[in-house]
Amino acid sequence: MTDQAVDTSGPAEAAGTEEPAAVEPSQFFGRERELKELRADIERAGLDTMAGRKSGRARVLLIAGRPGSGRTALAGELTRRLLGTGDYPDGLFRVRLTEPGGTRVPTERAARDLLGQLDMVGPPGADEDELSQMVREALAARRALLLIDDAPDAEQVDPLLPDNPDCLVVATAQGPLTGIPGVRPCTIGGLEAGPAVQLLARTIGQVRITVDPRTAETLSEECGGQPAALVMVGGWLAAHPTASVADVTKQLRELPDDTEQSTGARPLARAFRLIHDSLPPTAARILRLLSLAPAGLADAHTASALAGCSVSAAQTMLDDFVRLGVLRGDGAEQPQYEVPGCLAPLLRSSLEDLDRPAEIQLAQARMLERTVRRLQSCRAVTEPEGSPARRRLAGLPRSLRFPGPEDAARWLRDRRPALLASARIAVEDGELDTLARRLVAALVRALAVHEGTEAAAPDLYGLHGLVLAVAERRELPRERAAALLNLADLDAGTGRTREALTRYRAALDAGRAAKDPYATGRAMESVGGAYAELGDFHRASDWYGRALAQRLTQGERADEARLYGRLGTVHTYAGRYGEALRNWRASAAGYRRLGDLPAQARALSEVARVQEYAGRPQDSLQTCREAVEWARKAKDVRLQAALELRLADTLDRLGDPAAAGLHRGTADRLLGEESSAYEIRSATTEN
Repeated sequence: MTDQAVDTSGPAEAAGTEEPAAVEPSQFFGRERELKELRADIERAGLDTMAGRKSGRARVLLIAGRPGSGRTALAGELTRRLLGTGDYPDGLFRVRLTEPGGTRVPTERAARDLLGQLDMVGPPGADEDELSQMVREALAARRALLLIDDAPDAEQVDPLLPDNPDCLVVATAQGPLTGIPGVRPCTIGGLEAGPAVQLLARTIGQVRITVDPRTAETLSEECGGQPAALVMVGGWLAAHPTASVADVTKQLRELPDDTEQSTGARPLARAFRLIHDSLPPTAARILRLLSLAPAGLADAHTASALAGCSVSAAQTMLDDFVRLGVLRGDGAEQPQYEVPGCLAPLLRSSLEDLDRPAEIQLAQARMLERTVRRLQSCRAVTEPEGSPARRRLAGLPRSLRFPGPEDAARWLRDRRPALLASARIAVEDGELDTLARRLVAALVRALAVHEGTEAAAPDLYGLHGLVLAVAERRELPRERAAALLNLADLDAGTGRTREALTRYRAALDAGRAAKDPYATGRAMESVGGAYAELGDFHRASDWYGRALAQRLTQGERADEARLYGRLGTVHTYAGRYGEALRNWRASAAGYRRLGDLPAQARALSEVARVQEYAGRPQDSLQTCREAVEWARKAKDVRLQAALELRLADTLDRLGDPAAAGLHRGTADRLLGEESSAYEIRSATTEN
C-alpha cells in the first residue's frame, strides 16, 4: 500500500510524466510475491517470440482485482521500482479509462490526456483514431512506462498500446483483457494478515495493535484483507482514540451485509457503512453529496456549494474525510480532493436512498452556479481596473475572488479536468440546461483569456459541441448557429475544410431560422472562404457576393470594404482581373470613407498587384506610388517601407534599376535591417 494511493482501488490520476530521478521510496505493505511474478513476467517469452517473430508491440502486464483490492497501489509500486532500474529513462505516463462513477472514458479523451503528458497537442476535433495514432507515434521513440488504470476491456486499451517493444504497459482491471495477446493477469485478492496489520498500524499506531494482536488479525479478516476497507477502519479508530480494536471488530460484525453486493464486495461496503453511520447527519450528507463532484474531484468551494455551508466549514470536513480514508487530498496550498473510485458507487447509492431527488437537483444547481461565478471571477480579474467587469467583481464575496490573474490562471489549470467534466455532466443531465449554457460560456471565456484561443482550441472544440447539443435539444436556432460557426472555424483552422463547409451551411440555415442577420452574414462569408480554400473560386465569389449584398442593405461599411477585398482576392486567383480591380478599388474607397488610411493603402497595393498581373505595369507603378503616399499620411512606417520595396520590384521589372535602388534605400532608412522581413498583409485578412 502506498502513501499516495490510500484507496488503491480507484483509477489513478493522470499526473503527468514521472522521471526516474524524482522517484522517492514509498511505504508499501506486502504483495512481494506478486511483484516478483510481475517482474519475471516482463522477460517471459511471448507468443510472438515463441513463434520465431520479434514482438512489435509493448509488453502488457495486467493486475486484476476488485475495487478496493489495492490493484492501483500495486501498479504504482511496480512502476516505481521499475523506474529505479534505469531501464525506462523516458519516465512514466498514466491514464485512467473509467470515471469514478463507472463511466468509460472515451478513447479520444484518454489519448488527449496522454498527449498532454507527452507535451503534445492533438488537433481540435480530431477523432480517436488520429489521436491514438499520435500517442503510438510519440511513444515509438521512447523507452517509457505506461500505466493504464481501471481498464474496462481490451477495446479501450488496444488503441493506446505503443508499437514499441522497448516500452512496457502496466494495466489494471477487474478481470482479464481478452483480446490482447500474450497477457497473463496477475490476480490479487486481500492482503495477508501480516501486511494487513502493518497497514492498520500505520494509521492507529503500533501500541493499539500490540495490546491485542490476535484481534487485529481478526479485524483484517473482517475487512477481507482489502486495503481500502482497512484504511477506513483505521481512520475510524484514529478518530475514536478510546475505542479498541475489539470494539470496531464487533461493530463491523454487527453491521448487516448488503445482499445486493457480491461476497467479495461486502467487506468494503461494511467499512464504508461504519464510517458513514458514525458521522453527524450534516457531515454524512456532505459525504454523500460528494458523489456529485465532477470527475470525482472536489475542492472547498464545491463542497460548500453542494452542502450549502460556508467554505471554511466545508474545508474542515473535507480534511476530516481524508483522515477517515474516504477521500484523498493532494496536499496543495489550495487542495483538491478525489473521491476514491471504489467508494463512488457506494456514495451514489446512499445519496439516492437517503436524499430526495429535489434536494439532489438543488445541490447540483448550487454547485453549477458557484462554478459559473468562480469562472466569471477568473476572467474578470484579467480586465483593467475600473472596467465594468472589475466593478462587478468587486461586488462578489471575497471567497469567490482571486488575488490576481496568476492565481486565477493557476486555479483554472488545476481545476481544468473537473471544470470540463462539470460542463459535460451538466449538458448530459438535461435538467439544468440554462445553468449548463452559462457554465459552458463562462468556461470558454476563461480559457480563451488565460490561455488564448489557439492554445485552448481542443477544449473549446468540445465545449462548443456541448453548446450545440443543448441548442439542438432545446430547439434554440440562434445558439445552434453560434455553436456551428465556432466549430466550423476550428475545423477550418485544422485543415478540415470540407467538414467546415458543411457546418457553415448548417449555421446559415440556423441563422435564417433565428432571423439573425449577423449569424446569416457571417455564415455566408465563411462559406465563401471555405470554397476559396478549396479552390472553387466561382462559388467563393458567389457566396461573398451574397454576404456583401446583405451588408449593403444594413449599411455596415467596414464589413462592406472587407468583403469587396475578399471578392477582389478570389477574382484575382481566378484570373478575372477586371472584376478584381473593380472590387479592390471599391474596397479602397470604402476604407477611405471610414478614414482607415492603412487599410486604404493596403487595398491600393492590391490594386497595383492586379494591374501588374493584367500586364499594365505603368498603371501599377502609379497606383503603388499612391499607396505609398497614403501609408506616409497614416504614419505607418512599416507599411510604407513594405510599399517602397514593392515599388522597387515594379521598377526593376520596368527596367529602371537605379530608381529601384533609391526606393530600396528609402525602405532601409525607414526600418533598417527589419524592413526585409516585413510583408504586406492583404486587406482580405483584416477584420
